[in-house]
Amino acid sequence: MKAIGISDDFIKLGQLLKLADMVSSGVEAKIVIQNGEVKVNGEVDTRRGKKIYPQDIVEYKGKQVTVIGE
Repeated sequence: MKAIGISDDFIKLGQLLKLADMVSSGVEAKIVIQNGEVKVNGEVDTRRGKKIYPQDIVEYKGKQVTVIGE
C-alpha cells in the first residue's frame, strides 16, 4: 500500500487520485469516481469532493493508497 503525506487536515478524493498517480487528470478522476470504481475504506463512494482524512484507505483498480498527516 502506498502512503501519501498531506499537510492539511484532509484532501479531496479526486485530488488524491491524481496525487497518487492513479489517474492522469481531474477529468479521469471524475469519471472513475462517478462510475463507482473507487472505494473509500471499503465502500464505493461517488463523490469527487469526498474529504479523505489521515488513515483513510482509497482503492482503485486493485491498488490501495492511504493518507498520512504531518
